[in-house]
Amino acid sequence: AIVEQQGAPWGLGRISNRQKGSTTYRYDDSAGNGACVYVLDTGIETTHPEFEGRATWLKSFIDGQNNDGHGHGTHCAGTVGSKTYGVAKKAKLLAVKVLDNAGSGSYAGVIAGMEFVSQDYKTRGCPNGAIASMSLGGPFSASVNQAAAAMVSSGVFLSVAAGNDGADAARYSPASEPSACTVGATTSTDARSSFSNFGKLVDIFAPGSAILSTWINGGTRSISGTSMATPHVAGLAAYLNALQGVVSPAALCKKIQDTAIKNALTGVPASTVNFLAYNGA
Repeated sequence: AIVEQQGAPWGLGRISNRQKGSTTYRYDDSAGNGACVYVLDTGIETTHPEFEGRATWLKSFIDGQNNDGHGHGTHCAGTVGSKTYGVAKKAKLLAVKVLDNAGSGSYAGVIAGMEFVSQDYKTRGCPNGAIASMSLGGPFSASVNQAAAAMVSSGVFLSVAAGNDGADAARYSPASEPSACTVGATTSTDARSSFSNFGKLVDIFAPGSAILSTWINGGTRSISGTSMATPHVAGLAAYLNALQGVVSPAALCKKIQDTAIKNALTGVPASTVNFLAYNGA
């Protein structure tokens, strides 16, 4: 059954309506139930009431840091699946900390986190599939792309940020990994966010400017970035798997592209897909 959330954040309204400007989030009440979404980030404040007990701390790859002391990961997790700000309001949220409390990390830590998820999901109990949301990136790295590709071939759908330099995503990792679903950012007026990377390796755009979501210490905050677009797509992946049945990561990214609203966005270069994420509700 279709449910309507009134007064939703603009991003949720956008991904569930063909026209811009709605603050009603329309979604099927399956809501990502039975899907696991791994958030590889600064961590998740799992006790935040918005997560309703669906968030679990799994592992930290940062020595001596076993919580989200930053906020970025909690914000991204909130867009995936919090009660008020989330796309997939019944999904399991799983914290894998690969970024420190200053918001930075090493490629070695990121790779270790990806390898962990590739193994963990097999015994985690995720009948509607495993999804990873990675709102992080850096300069092109063959080893990071290789780890991302291995994760996808193990069966994990991977949503990654295109990057925030207003440049070609081919120069960044894991954004440039073809088998990852690479996400650019948009504004509430259907423009490409000025900071959003672009290019042939971007698969989909989603709301990324002025996104309201959960923050640490039980709070909320509005921030911008392709980091904010990425969890919209991870949540959508969980949602579609729960609603329509689990498909392979490649088929799921293609489904998200096929379902997308076409040619609605301004400021998208000709060589970049003009696809805006849409849930089909």
